[in-house]
Amino acid sequence: MSQIPIDTPTARGYQPPVNTQFSVFLDNRVGRLMDLLEQFDNASALTLAGLSVVDSADHAVVRLLTSKADLARRLLNRCEYTFSEIDVIAVELPYENSLVSVCEVLTTVELNIHYAYPLLVRPRGLPVVALHTDDTTFAGQVLRKRHFTVLAENDLGENAPGSTPGTPNDPEGN
Repeated sequence: MSQIPIDTPTARGYQPPVNTQFSVFLDNRVGRLMDLLEQFDNASALTLAGLSVVDSADHAVVRLLTSKADLARRLLNRCEYTFSEIDVIAVELPYENSLVSVCEVLTTVELNIHYAYPLLVRPRGLPVVALHTDDTTFAGQVLRKRHFTVLAENDLGENAPGSTPGTPNDPEGN
């Protein structure tokens, strides 16, 4: 009796949650950042979870992380912003010096962190950092194996644990 090989799910096939980061290119003029942020403020169906601005003499690159990438993409296209997309991971920092621990874990497996920035939201009351690495999938797998929580975009908005729809994410209840 011959047996048909059966694929069994393993950790090798695991895809950690990744988040789409939008890099929006703006002219370096007064009010341009405010105009961009107002578009997201008016879009109540998504949460602006992360923000980083890289400035130069004539332009700025605004990195944005949201709770709903598809909606953010449509908004940016509708408003005719020039942007690019890249995957980043969002990692909770559960204890003091855990950012150092994240760096140690990634260095151990020889992954570079190209850049990092803190998020504006704390879905479970803990700080969260967005990371862009050489290999986002591998970084997520390694961090999860070392017991770090890697968050998906639906963890960054109203679907986050402890959040109440229609209210800001505030673990203190303020």
